[in-house]
Amino acid sequence: MLTITHTHEAGTMIDGTCRGDGTAEVLKSAGWRWGRSISAWFVPQSRDRLPKLHTITRTTSALEAAGFEVTTEIDSSHRTTADVEAGKIERQADRVDALAAKAERKTGAEEAAWNNARAALDRLPEGGEPIKVGHHSEGRHRNAIAKADTAMRKSVEASAEATTAQARADAATHTTDARYNPVTVANRIETLGAAIRKLERRITAQCYDDTHGYIDATAEQIQARATRLAPHIDEKRDQIAYWEAVRAAQVESGTATGYDRATVKKGDRVKIRGQWREVVRANLKTVSVTTGYTWTDTAPYAEIQQLMRPE
Repeated sequence: MLTITHTHEAGTMIDGTCRGDGTAEVLKSAGWRWGRSISAWFVPQSRDRLPKLHTITRTTSALEAAGFEVTTEIDSSHRTTADVEAGKIERQADRVDALAAKAERKTGAEEAAWNNARAALDRLPEGGEPIKVGHHSEGRHRNAIAKADTAMRKSVEASAEATTAQARADAATHTTDARYNPVTVANRIETLGAAIRKLERRITAQCYDDTHGYIDATAEQIQARATRLAPHIDEKRDQIAYWEAVRAAQVESGTATGYDRATVKKGDRVKIRGQWREVVRANLKTVSVTTGYTWTDTAPYAEIQQLMRPE
């Protein structure tokens, strides 16, 4: 008996599999991955998201066709965005600690490999003495050169691994800050708003009929779509409310600027990405600025760092 489960916190997983039972090939073809840290199969990017019913249905059909008995336990509710973000921040902090520890281990291994390489080189005859072919020392001399070469190669590889581990650890320390960057937050709000409008349009979208072409959806179809898409719309609205609160707090604290069409006028000078530009036109969501050439550039209001009036 195989059981496919989904919760918003854990994502989509499957219980009841074992090595060599034939499920691996089916799950891989359906887009599943094996998680070594959790010792289980999971659907990528399913944690903190609503269930991907098409993936679950396709997997269930493929497993049943392969002779397995499958049941599903699907929870379509979602956690609040505040809880989701708190979990992400906590997991990222754990990841930073783990990568820092790994970088420290790799640095220690690099030092040990370098010491071994130096010791191997020191065992070679001084002054680069050539191999005495036919002499009783020939074999020992060749072995010493081979060992020195191997030790030096391991030292170079250990150095590269230590550099990579340190770079990953350094990058991980900035992940949460990058996620809460004021421009990123503003862009995320715009993206979520567009996603909500798209979902709402899908509820009343026309249907295609082979005979009459595109026709208006019936009341029953609209109701069915609204019921099916309601969890997705609710999730997006909760997300946009959270990020709008974050944005408001950033503007209040001065971390973000918060300029818009009402505060930016033609002729103003604005600082965008470290450069001052003159405003040519204040659009609904972007500002058009001069470039010094015959064309203009546009930038979101969130990217405006400072504003200066003509006077």
